[in-house]
Amino acid sequence: MRGKGPAPIPVVLTHGWPGSFLEFLRILPLLTDPAAYGAPATDSFDVIVPSLPGYGYSGKPGRGMNMLAVADLWAALMTELGYERFAAQGGDIGAGVSTALGLRHAERILGIQLNFIPGSYRPFLPSGTTLIEDEQNALKLATQWAEQHGAYWHMQRTTPLTAAYALNDSPTGLAAWILEKFSKWSDCGGNPRNAFPIDELLANVTLYWMTETIYSSFRMYFENASAPLAFGEHDFVKVPCAVAHFPKEIYLPPRTWVERGYNVCRWTEMPRGGHFAAWEQPELLAQDLRSFFRRFR
Repeated sequence: MRGKGPAPIPVVLTHGWPGSFLEFLRILPLLTDPAAYGAPATDSFDVIVPSLPGYGYSGKPGRGMNMLAVADLWAALMTELGYERFAAQGGDIGAGVSTALGLRHAERILGIQLNFIPGSYRPFLPSGTTLIEDEQNALKLATQWAEQHGAYWHMQRTTPLTAAYALNDSPTGLAAWILEKFSKWSDCGGNPRNAFPIDELLANVTLYWMTETIYSSFRMYFENASAPLAFGEHDFVKVPCAVAHFPKEIYLPPRTWVERGYNVCRWTEMPRGGHFAAWEQPELLAQDLRSFFRRFR
């Protein structure tokens, strides 16, 4: 969707699982036509929202299509669309893709904004590095979360086809598998209808059902397992980075841990919202994006 203001900045928004391009429908007009919502017209963006490979109406790739490969695809896509330099935003898997863009295509990236830090992210730690207490506690909490809530993640990254046979056979099972995540990961008090209109939730489930993409979406977890964001000595996201921390996010490490691998220029503590930031709190996320990228206008 083209921006209506002067010289809009192109930005690619990348979703995660169990979401889709539908996550961004609410935020699109806030970014492309900011003047209509009380923001300066000069804050406009050209917004590109691709479906991850294996999701929605995209193709169903085989081996090797991990978040690093997706970043290369996005770079090629933006070239085809005529954008030499652009911005990137994402949460969940989209945060990994945006991070990979900053690592592998830094010369083309104006900056990235994340509302999640990929779970596989591990900065390079020189021998003898001592973690501060907040970092030690964050790693323990991440382990606890994986033990208590990570059954889906472990299955999808190790034996994705097994569960997919059953879910592709049962709309009830598919809805339960997906909607449980919207219930537990959003700022909804345990009832996803408090954060999302029921028709929008069902549209997202229906997209997976009609395209038969539950297995191909799982496949991204399987492929990412062999390509984690474990930074080497010379790996660092040098492009300007902004982090928007929503209070009901499933997990977010402290700023010190993130700054070991990212050039964090902005860190915003949000008053409300959860894992599906663009869908739950589009106004807050759009405001943060507009504020961060003004420096590049």
